[in-house]
Amino acid sequence: MKKYISYFYVVTGAACWGFIGVFNRMLAQAGVTVGSRVLIRNMGALLVMTLFFALFRREVFHIKWKHFPIFLVSGSVSVVGLAWTYFSCQMLCSLAVAGILLYLAPSFVVIAAAILWKAPLTRRKILSLVLALLGCALVSGIAGGDLTISLKGLLLGIGAGLCYASYTVMAHYGLAHYDSLTMIYWTFFVAGLVSLLWLDVPALVQTLRQPSGIIGALGLVVIATVLPYFFYTKGLEGVESGLAAVIANVEPVVAALTGMIVYHETPSVWTAVGIVLILAAAVILARGENRGKA
Repeated sequence: MKKYISYFYVVTGAACWGFIGVFNRMLAQAGVTVGSRVLIRNMGALLVMTLFFALFRREVFHIKWKHFPIFLVSGSVSVVGLAWTYFSCQMLCSLAVAGILLYLAPSFVVIAAAILWKAPLTRRKILSLVLALLGCALVSGIAGGDLTISLKGLLLGIGAGLCYASYTVMAHYGLAHYDSLTMIYWTFFVAGLVSLLWLDVPALVQTLRQPSGIIGALGLVVIATVLPYFFYTKGLEGVESGLAAVIANVEPVVAALTGMIVYHETPSVWTAVGIVLILAAAVILARGENRGKA
């Protein structure tokens, strides 16, 4: 029973991440800039986490400052960089395309592992890289001879995938010294402080005076950030990381469904095929990791 509960946690966490686009667009329609949305997400998440850990897990507040550079990179690049590029991409592309470009991250991790840790490029990894590249070409519309998204949107989506991948790289070093909750907290500690660069008090007050602004902010912070991190981390206690990565493919599926239901976005045939190929690449990599072959 405990194993099934862990599966439930992972699925729930991934599904919550899939709602980022809805709350992001809700705030955008309320007139909130990208920078303010980044601030709301990261500083809001930091405040909620600080309160929770102060009550229940105070040990996460203790780290050795020689390890702070790890969190400096994970917070500024992996979280702030991801939020800015992903939020921007979601305004230029359909939620399905933005979500699937984010899932190029596993392929970027493979390349980083080969460079940083001399991990071998197996046939499984090469196959997944080829599928991901082909899928990206189909999603963009280049391979079909009809560019369906702007170059800026495509580059922002790829940038989001790179930022997402960088968290796995930094977690490799951080988890060698701390548990996952400490890694998450200090990552958001840095992300929250860096996000203050976009602080605009009058604009923030104006946002929180609007019902849509309040709902969007609470949804982005609680439903699409804090809860998925907690659910996913809790799920990893009973599910292998490779299998969890496969299950997490629920995220782009939820993003695509919300795009179709809420915004009436319908992917083209080429986009649909590209989505399948990128998801297949992620599954191949994760299954390989789960079997100790990746």
